[in-house]
Order: sequence, then structure tokens, then C-alpha cells
Amino acid sequence: MIDFSITYFGPISWYSRLLRTENWRIDDTEHYVKQTTRNHCLIATANGVQKLTVPVEKLSRSEERGARNEPLLTREVRLSDHGKWRTEHWNAICTAYGESPFFDYYADDLRPFFERRDWEFLFDYDMAIFEKMLELVAPSCLPQKGEVPRNFNSPLPFWGGEGGGAPYWQVYQARHGFLPDLSILDLLCCMGPEAILYL
Repeated sequence: MIDFSITYFGPISWYSRLLRTENWRIDDTEHYVKQTTRNHCLIATANGVQKLTVPVEKLSRSEERGARNEPLLTREVRLSDHGKWRTEHWNAICTAYGESPFFDYYADDLRPFFERRDWEFLFDYDMAIFEKMLELVAPSCLPQKGEVPRNFNSPLPFWGGEGGGAPYWQVYQARHGFLPDLSILDLLCCMGPEAILYL
């Protein structure tokens, strides 16, 4: 069984590795580490690569539980409502991928993650995004409700690199060249249903 850290619209290589692993699970017992894909992703824009970061509340485990100063578990990290990050992220994604072949097709699936405030914890938010990405990219490996481990054997041929190495068409490729291993959003918006073939 391979444990995977949760991600915020994780990189293509993360999804590729997960989908190539027969037995995997999302680790909900890991310690939270700052400056990781747990709360940021990379998208391609007209100006190059842009990092989108989800702000989180600054609470240590000692503040929350009165315990010794121990690292906070990822599942205990709360989303911050500071600023207008949801609107800013959605606007950045719309600007970056509005001209891509499949953005309009997937926009209604993506928009709720930036309009709704149903999620208090980062892990729950990321997990909802992860499940939606699996539903859109590889529905056959979506875990059943309450199921953590999942077996996956791809019935489809593989022609990509190690999840982000081989070029595919990107919106701003003529301006910046191919930008490897961006967020799964890039692959989804640029390749649509064929994204699974790349992964």
C-alpha cells in the first residue's frame, strides 16, 4: 500500500504516479508541511507559470489542543477566509484556461470549489477536489464512499512521460514553450477526455 499526501489540484506527475500504483490511499495522518502542493498548485498563464496558494489558519497543535508543541496534522489545518483568495484563484484559472479547448466543458465542475464555503479544513477541501478530478479524468479508479484504499489497473494505453514529461498542446506554448508538470487543471483543460491517455 502506497500512501499519498493530499494535494490542491496536484501536479500531473502526482496523478500519474497515483494512477500507476495498484494499491494506494490518501494519507490523512501525515504532518502538515508548509510550502508544498497540499495548499498550492501551478498553472500556465500568459506571463508564465503562476502559483496559486490557499491560505490556511496559523494554529499550532499546542494552541489547538493544549498539547506540547507538536506538528499539526494535515487534516487539522483550517482554511483561512482571509482576503478574496477563492475569487482570485477562480479568476486566474478563467484567464489562464478560458481559451483552452475544454475549459467551458469543465467550468461548471470546477466553479463550486471557488464559490462555496462548505469546507472548514484543508484536507476536506483538497479531498473533494481530488475526488472531482478522478471523476473527470479517471472515473474507474474513484474510491467508493468510505473506501480509503483503491486498486487501479489502467485499461488504456500509455503514451506520456512520467506524468508530465512528454509535451502536449498548451494554451501559451507558442509564447513560453512547453511547461512540464503543471497542475492537473492544465492537462484537463487542454486535453479533456484524452487526459487519461497522457497519465
